[in-house]
Amino acid sequence: MTDQQPTVFPDLYLHDTLQRKKVLFTPTTPGRVGMYLCGPTVYSDAHVGHAKKEVAFDVVRRYLMHLGYRVRYVSNITDVGHLQNDADEGEDKIAKRAALEQLQPMEVAEKYFWSFMDDMARLNVLRPDIQPRATGHITEQIELIRELIERGHAYESNGSVYFDVRSWPNYGELSGRRLDDQEEGTREAVRSEKRDPRDFALWKRAEPAHIMRWDSPWGVGFPGWHIECSAMSLKYLGEGFDIHGGGLDLEFPHHEAEIAQAEAAGHPFARYWMHNNMLTIGGEKMSKSKGNFTTLRDLYTRLDPMVVRFLLVSSHYRSITEFNDEAFVGAQNGYRRLTDALNEVERRLPDAPERDDSALIARIEAHRADFERAMQDDFKTPEAVAALFGLTRDVNEALAGEVGRAGLEAAQAAYRTLGGEVLGLFAGGQGPQQDDSQLLDTLMELVLQARQNYRLNKQYAESDRLRDRLTEVGLTIEDTKNGPRWKK
Repeated sequence: MTDQQPTVFPDLYLHDTLQRKKVLFTPTTPGRVGMYLCGPTVYSDAHVGHAKKEVAFDVVRRYLMHLGYRVRYVSNITDVGHLQNDADEGEDKIAKRAALEQLQPMEVAEKYFWSFMDDMARLNVLRPDIQPRATGHITEQIELIRELIERGHAYESNGSVYFDVRSWPNYGELSGRRLDDQEEGTREAVRSEKRDPRDFALWKRAEPAHIMRWDSPWGVGFPGWHIECSAMSLKYLGEGFDIHGGGLDLEFPHHEAEIAQAEAAGHPFARYWMHNNMLTIGGEKMSKSKGNFTTLRDLYTRLDPMVVRFLLVSSHYRSITEFNDEAFVGAQNGYRRLTDALNEVERRLPDAPERDDSALIARIEAHRADFERAMQDDFKTPEAVAALFGLTRDVNEALAGEVGRAGLEAAQAAYRTLGGEVLGLFAGGQGPQQDDSQLLDTLMELVLQARQNYRLNKQYAESDRLRDRLTEVGLTIEDTKNGPRWKK
């Protein structure tokens, strides 16, 4: 019996928001990675901003798994405590929607949770390993608040509990904001029960009309938005977990508050912070008030979800992604190039001859290396996609002539591993779904046989009419020296 050799992981660099630079990633436990992603507040349909965040960190997770890491991926669901305008006062977002739709708050949370999960599944986003809900972790949040009070970093006031930002000098380290420069409106606009207008709620007293409420040592109330993620990430990933991710809009105050709450309570928190940038529509940041707000459900009526994903991975997670008609057309064409090549490779593979494909295989391996270099440099997906296009160029050149089984298998493996497993572009293992592809192959064999019979019987008009009809639906027939072949 021989000792198993430890896995050797390549150097991987990521941009750490806290250090404000690109750094070498070293997990706390060799071979294992703990990741936490701030999930949605489930009070309405998911929008394209959700898609950017979810796809960005899905790719990070997938690539870590590709390298051989065992990843525990935790992403929460906020189903209580998130107030309008991310403030400490006002209506709970879910309670407000519940009143609008004449539902119970938990009905709203369930409805939009499953809607969100369906939208993400269509984008081929892997499900989290653990997906905790805020309402299921009230005990953990209360305990964390107790610790903060005992350490002198929080105080109770009129049934609510607030974090004392003045007691934590490091507050602002993530966003780079000096405490004295931070404001929360005027002092007159802030509840007098706060010692400082910048203090934020850990626990809120529930007014008589507030439906979502729990008993606590400070009276009946509900948790603040920020405390939820600190409590749940520590519970499932432990102290000093590896990566905390989320949208750039959460950097302040949400993530800033998360760090302060956890570390002021004596719990070392996330070691690396990653933030995805926003997206724009027509050059403007997406906003309901601007009327350019787009839900994924609406977008899916016009675009294949995999085209949406392709557009997202074609932009770096730290860059702004533009959603417009020109971008959609480009994404459709680009995605079709990849799937056309993959489908043609897999169509030919069963009957491929044995031959020397060493030159093609060498080019495929070079594109693999380009892909890996891009991903190991802060997950540069645009360069990774460029490597797939380079692969496609060489594969199409080979397909124009003779190519053997070894070359086709190498190409298939590259597409499946890099485009499928890492970038998640081939849902169900393939561009079109596997069953649909097999059915299309069978039907096209019958069509090509019928066309050949027309030509043998000199019924050229019927043969041309069949070819033209196929062209109308996006299928092309090419007559080669080895017989007719088709492609999308």
